[in-house]
Order: sequence, then structure tokens, then C-alpha cells
Amino acid sequence: MLGTIAGDVIGSVYEGDRIKHTSFPLFSSWSRFTDDTVLTVATAQALLTGRSYGDVYHDFGSRYPGVGYGGAFRRWLSRGNRAPYGSFGNGSAMRVGPVGLAMRTVDDVLTEAERSAAATHDHREGIRGAQAVALATFLARTGQSKDVIRQEIEERIGYDLSRALGDIRPTYAFDVTCQGSVPEAITAFLESDGVESAIRLAISLGGDADTQAAIAGGIAEAFYGGVPEHIALEVLARLPQEFRDIMAEFEGRFAPGAGSG
Repeated sequence: MLGTIAGDVIGSVYEGDRIKHTSFPLFSSWSRFTDDTVLTVATAQALLTGRSYGDVYHDFGSRYPGVGYGGAFRRWLSRGNRAPYGSFGNGSAMRVGPVGLAMRTVDDVLTEAERSAAATHDHREGIRGAQAVALATFLARTGQSKDVIRQEIEERIGYDLSRALGDIRPTYAFDVTCQGSVPEAITAFLESDGVESAIRLAISLGGDADTQAAIAGGIAEAFYGGVPEHIALEVLARLPQEFRDIMAEFEGRFAPGAGSG
């Protein structure tokens, strides 16, 4: 989960900047967590407590306002009911990483990812984006190769992961849809050689920097086995204690060998 949050924090200052290179500072005094982090931690809390995703997302969204939620999600927070709103935005994909860390089988991953997405993003593309990220995370943490991850995402989800970042980057623009941002973020992971590399490559697309870096960073953490200490320390220092406590509990419950998923 820390890889997701690291991508969010590092990417937070680059969203909309159309950066097309990887040589940028990782942190500044303006680096902060955004909605990607809040809702990723909320997903972990839902898995820990068994509460409905909709209730937990509403709770966390209400208690941590002003961190970059999309307009449709803000309107959902202000409504008197929890009905989903048919979104295919990448919010469903940015927050789903804990599902890929907690579940034990591919079928469980796909089912639970759909449940987490459908709390708000019940459009087929919103669900598909969440399933792609959760599945990639699950396969990464269970020791599958990048070739297998690519093949499984293409065959099960239907995303085209054949394009290289070098071909995507020059004309790529800001896109907050699942179908227009999640395949590219997964490709950033596939071309990476570490967590920092995955985050830098995702930001270098010049798109939805924090969300795409969060997706790539979360998958990369699962694949490479952790987040470098110099990044982890910077990120953790920017999080409220509640988030750190939930992350520690989640790690204790769902880390390999720590208990059932």
C-alpha cells in the first residue's frame, strides 16, 4: 500500500504539468497526499472491518475534504444516499490496491475489486479499471513475471498493453478515465526496474500524474517487495497517524504468512 501512497505524494505536485521526462525532484515542500491516498486507506479499512465500501468511502471522504476529489465524488459525498453514480473515472482504480494485497485467488480479486468499484463507479469501465489494477497487484505479490502479468491483464481485462511508453508519451494528454489512464499506468510498471522507476515513468507520461503514479507505484511495491527507505520516510512523514495505524494493521493482517485473506 505504501507504494500507492508514495506515487500519489510524489505525483501530487506534477498533475497537469505535462512533464515528459523522468528527471524531476521526488519531493518538495508542496508534496502531499491527495484523494488517492485517502481512499486507498479507506479500502484497507473496509477490508479490515467488513464495513461496506460505500460507507467507508463516505466516512473518509467527509473527514478528509479538500484533497482533490473529482466533482462527481464530491456531489456523492453531499448526497443523502449511497447510490453509485455510473462513473468510469480512474478513482475506482487508484484506491483498489489493498484488494490485490488481501485476496487469495484471482476469482476473489476480481469479485472484490468489482465490489469496491461499484460502490461509486458502477460503469463497466470503472469496474474493469479496478479489476485490472487489483489483478496486477495480486499477480505481482504472488511472484508472477511481468510477461504473465501483461498476458493476464490483456486476456482477462481486455486492455492493450503492447504499446511502449516511448510511443505513448509524445502525444499522451491528461485523461482521468479508467480506459484512458490505467493501461498506461500499468505499462509504466511493466517498463520499470524498481518502485522509484515505476513512479517516475508514470509521471513522465504528462497525464494524471498522482493517480497514474499511485497505480504504478502500488503494483511495483508488490512486485519488487517494498518501497526504498528514502522514499518511505518522506511519505510516512506526510501522513496522519490514523493512516499509519491502518496501514500497520493491514500489514499485520494481510502480509504473507500473517493470516487469512
